[in-house]
Amino acid sequence: MIKVTDLKKTYPGKVPVHALKGVSFEIPPGQFVAIMGPSGSGKSTLLHQLALLDEPTSGQILLDRLDVSTLTDRKRTAFRLQHLGYVFQEYALIPELNALENAFLPLMLLGMRRKDYIHTTTELMKKVGIGDRLYHLISELSGGEQQRVAIARALVNKSKILFADEPCANLDTENKGIVLRLLRTLCDELGQTILMVTHEPEQREFTDRVIWFRDGLIEKEEMVSTEERENARRKAFRTDIATNIDFLNNFHGGHGNDRHVKETGEDRNAA
Repeated sequence: MIKVTDLKKTYPGKVPVHALKGVSFEIPPGQFVAIMGPSGSGKSTLLHQLALLDEPTSGQILLDRLDVSTLTDRKRTAFRLQHLGYVFQEYALIPELNALENAFLPLMLLGMRRKDYIHTTTELMKKVGIGDRLYHLISELSGGEQQRVAIARALVNKSKILFADEPCANLDTENKGIVLRLLRTLCDELGQTILMVTHEPEQREFTDRVIWFRDGLIEKEEMVSTEERENARRKAFRTDIATNIDFLNNFHGGHGNDRHVKETGEDRNAA
């Protein structure tokens, strides 16, 4: 799903800043990966390159086997809108719009019929636990509710890759747990590919793999143990947040069921 080869990013100036110094790695479809490391290690810079929010100085990025360096500015914009989802630390919501309007923006920009994008977005927001807050302005929502609006917006276009930049940094402990459980469930049940930047070590147990950065380079990688992942799965089970299997199957064209059949041999959709 993601393949990075010798990626470099230098910010010019009197004293050039070499934020990325030649990074290479791969992320397969359906993996939840955390990018961790101290401040200034290159985590957010990497995310911005992969999410097509910035352009690297050199190197290659393949997203779903497409070399994104070959895209024109217009095609980059279209690719972001159609295939990528974003969740930011500061939520990046429009305060003049209500929760539903913020979440359906990508579908409106893609040209979907109003009736359809309102229905699709409403159903998605119910499943991320904010179906009763659709018409509230952003200022009327808690931090955790705002972040769930942002997650709904990131997923409403059925994005192939979800990028999350410190999604829990501004949340209290309870809301951090809600957001992390939701991300874990999306990965487990939808096979959603997720790349999350975080500086909080306790969040690693919700992921499949951690890539540690230091000074613009990969310092080490580690896989999260089966026991830790199972613990995260148990934490992820909440009936009010994205655990409805029928909804998940329908939302991603049956991919959740395909994954379940592959892993267990049992077809959830069988009569």
